[in-house]
Amino acid sequence: MKTEALKKQDSIDLEPFYQAMEDEPRLLEEAFETLLEMVNSEPRSAKKLALLIKQDFHDLYKEIAELCKPDQNKGDTPSCCGGH
Repeated sequence: MKTEALKKQDSIDLEPFYQAMEDEPRLLEEAFETLLEMVNSEPRSAKKLALLIKQDFHDLYKEIAELCKPDQNKGDTPSCCGGH
């Protein structure tokens, strides 16, 4: 009987949660920020998430890689030096 009650708890309908995030993009951003903060505190989880993004979410990976590229106009000068 107790096992059945636990199964019912585990089968929470998340559809309203997902729908709310679709309807309100800020909720999605907040949920994502919270998730990233949780993952960032655990190095193994961070590496697993990075690999997941690289392997399964290639468009997101490309966007991240693009953001990480040094600005071509600034050369190799560290940003602390103004990039000149």
